[in-house]
Amino acid sequence: MKEVKWNDRFNIGVESIDKAHHRLFSIVDKLINLNETETKQEHACREGVKFFKNYTIKHFADEEAYMQSIGYSGYAVHKRLHDDLRDKTLPALEAELEERHYSPEAVQHFVGICVGWLNGHIMIEDRAITGKVSNKWVIQPSEDEMASLEKACIQTLQRLFRVQPQVVSEHYGGEVFSLGNTLCYRLNYRNQKNELLQVYLTYEERLILQILEELLGKQISHADKTVIYAMKMLSQQFMDLIRKQFVLPDEYVLEKNDLLTFDQLLRTFEKDYPPYSLLFSTGGKGYFALCIRGRHLVPSDNK
Repeated sequence: MKEVKWNDRFNIGVESIDKAHHRLFSIVDKLINLNETETKQEHACREGVKFFKNYTIKHFADEEAYMQSIGYSGYAVHKRLHDDLRDKTLPALEAELEERHYSPEAVQHFVGICVGWLNGHIMIEDRAITGKVSNKWVIQPSEDEMASLEKACIQTLQRLFRVQPQVVSEHYGGEVFSLGNTLCYRLNYRNQKNELLQVYLTYEERLILQILEELLGKQISHADKTVIYAMKMLSQQFMDLIRKQFVLPDEYVLEKNDLLTFDQLLRTFEKDYPPYSLLFSTGGKGYFALCIRGRHLVPSDNK
């Protein structure tokens, strides 16, 4: 990523908010420039990230105050998105930066996710404040549902893939989380009432390679057809373990498991976001996203 330029299409029509957004893009652009300067790169980038975080938190507070002042009906959902970035995404990305000593690749990763988040959030959620577009987080699961799904995912990732996961976002909206390739599997389940449950599992390629290297006991250089098929089967096993921890009143049967490109995944987000949409880091091994579109997930009493 060479530079980030402000575009007037990001304007929502509220001067104070537009100025803050413009400032955020300017800060990100400076971070990119700092990352390309070798002299004192680590210290400069650390200070730049700190400034970006502090300014973002201040902007969120100001924006939330404005939404309340006009009685915006989508305030609660919008605030949850702010809280998610502030309390989960930014701390997780900061931890990764520290672990990797603000390497150029780690800073690029931080900038990429933040730019993707800002772009999607401003163009959809912020523009919805002034009625320019509709909110895409149409369905919001309860906190108990999300907590149960997060717990189930963490336990299953640890058990099946032998990684140490951490929730990066509870509202993953298709931000690019890898500097390299990703693999995305779509699992379609259908019950006797013809109701569809769709699951998307997206892996950073380096995570897949490390998972399979550990399972097979040999080095794997790239995701060939054997790797792709192996992860297809492991994805089914992953969801079999997840499903056992939730109540599905009617029997859902897997009817399709296919590989999607990342662009194809994003096209499924065009109308609205899946109600369950989680992004995980895995202790420096890579990122993993789980998105579920369909019925509400009711935790089982027999977990």
